[in-house]
Amino acid sequence: MARDPQGALVALNRFGLGARGGAAGDFASAASDPRGFVMAELNRPNVALLEAPGLQPTPALAQLVFDYQNEVKQQREAAKKAADAMTAATDEKPNVTNSMTGMAQANAMHPQSGNGAAAKEPPQPPNIIQRTYRAEALARLQRATMAESGFAERLVAFWSNHFCISANKGELARMWAGAFEREAIRPYVLGGFGDMLTAVEQHPAMLFFLDNQQSIGPDSRAGRNRKKGLNENLAREIMELHTLGVGGGYTQADVTSLAAILTGWTFAGRDGKLAAPGSFVFNANAHQPGPQKLLGKTYDDTGLTQGEAALSDIARHPSTARFIARKFAAHFIADDPPPALVARLEGVFKKSDGDLKAMTLALLDSNEAWRAPMTKMRTPYEFLVASGRLMGRIPDDPGRALGALNILGQPLWTPPGPNGFADSNGAWAAPENMKLRLDVASQLSSRIADTLEPVDLLQSFAGEVASRETRQTIERAETRQQALALLFMSPEFQRR
Repeated sequence: MARDPQGALVALNRFGLGARGGAAGDFASAASDPRGFVMAELNRPNVALLEAPGLQPTPALAQLVFDYQNEVKQQREAAKKAADAMTAATDEKPNVTNSMTGMAQANAMHPQSGNGAAAKEPPQPPNIIQRTYRAEALARLQRATMAESGFAERLVAFWSNHFCISANKGELARMWAGAFEREAIRPYVLGGFGDMLTAVEQHPAMLFFLDNQQSIGPDSRAGRNRKKGLNENLAREIMELHTLGVGGGYTQADVTSLAAILTGWTFAGRDGKLAAPGSFVFNANAHQPGPQKLLGKTYDDTGLTQGEAALSDIARHPSTARFIARKFAAHFIADDPPPALVARLEGVFKKSDGDLKAMTLALLDSNEAWRAPMTKMRTPYEFLVASGRLMGRIPDDPGRALGALNILGQPLWTPPGPNGFADSNGAWAAPENMKLRLDVASQLSSRIADTLEPVDLLQSFAGEVASRETRQTIERAETRQQALALLFMSPEFQRR
């Protein structure tokens, strides 16, 4: 097969996470067979799964949160009792001299002076929640940095953003963010869309994020006793964002019906009455009784399976195929993807019953995917991972990357809303965003300026495809640090 440098850049940037520096030789390997280079990763068993020492399943993480919260509560109560006791002891001695009162006031203002012991805040227990979040982030970053092409990790990031939660929802959400991706996204990125949909909507992180544990059938035993009703957040986002899309043919009545169908879908709380804390459970006492009509079809009340049957049908709905196909093509190819390609992906989705590997391979097999201009801007996450890969730096601490993602507007697992982070050039190519990206590029360059040669790096990720303008800009830079920063900001590095 003839060598294809342009195809190599497409393979590495459009579908992967960029070439690895050093002796990896990714550009040369991709140039010899661009499509084969990308597809090879997909043929590895369990390529998207992620296991690392210390990463725990969702129920175990929930128990850690509940234990941590109890410990904090106990320490606060103990501190309050001690403060109340001190106040009571002081109140019992009203006849103190003015000099003693003055001394007490002085000690209060300057607790390190005088003979009295300084007042101290009670020691807080180690914050297991933030430690877990950082451990999950590090595992993800390390996998993305070391992956051969990074295409499987790109798929994980796409679907994780499609079915997003926010770590800012609360302590459980921050604790569960990484586990949600590991358990509900990674096993299915090359599997069935319907299976992923069910796994996502039954995961405690999604139920917590969209408040379904608060949704109670008005006519259920719990609803009658507690005088509570439906919460439609989960049902609405399933239809609007996860499957059918805006204009997908559903009505407000369908949202209400799906919300009723999904009542009882919750997770066990800290008391563990229904199951191990943090486990998905179906609470029949909170489920709205009776049949429900959804998208023209009536679903009998069969408990948990009523909701599973509804999701299965929604996953196969023609509007779902259309919505998913277009969003998938828009992510990898262009903000306005070729209509013929979208139609082809839609057809594969329908014919294969939502087989995501079949749709992914159809994308790779299409000529449009390899011929379309590289106009998409890398997201901040893709930019940082690609930089690390090129520098040959496998992170051993997530702090710098997490800080840079916050600066660049894409904090890990923390989108601004249930629709995820924006996936368009307009979102990431604005002048202010590019200025921030240049600042981050300069910081990266300052740490490696003495160890890497900019011209060699350019050759390792773009080869002869690099434009004359880019080469001249790097060669004419006043310092090596400036040259590296300009390399990271070059079109060949930023565009996919």
